[in-house]
Amino acid sequence: MFISNAYAQSASPLDALGLGGNLTSFLPLILMFVAMYFLMIRPQQKRAKEQKAMMEALAKGDEIVTAGGVLGRVTKVTDLYVTIEISSGAEMTVQKNSVTMLLPKGTLKAL
Repeated sequence: MFISNAYAQSASPLDALGLGGNLTSFLPLILMFVAMYFLMIRPQQKRAKEQKAMMEALAKGDEIVTAGGVLGRVTKVTDLYVTIEISSGAEMTVQKNSVTMLLPKGTLKAL
């Protein structure tokens, strides 16, 4: 009287194959991972590859900016360290990893 009848749902065709529940539950997760790869992981790998190529290509006379914001001209390059001239007669040795940007030639004279 007070309780309504409960009826079973009909099975979908995908349930007969065993793919219905599994595929639809993992599809959003797979799509999220693909989107994260293209939006976050791939650009970061590209940027790291460019940074590594720039550090390997450092040569004497290049004008650079360090992570601390120091501008200078490269006077000596070793495997791990770079010596930069920040003003006439004042040199500073920094790690190669701290070099963030390579400036166009003549930038320091314009400042």
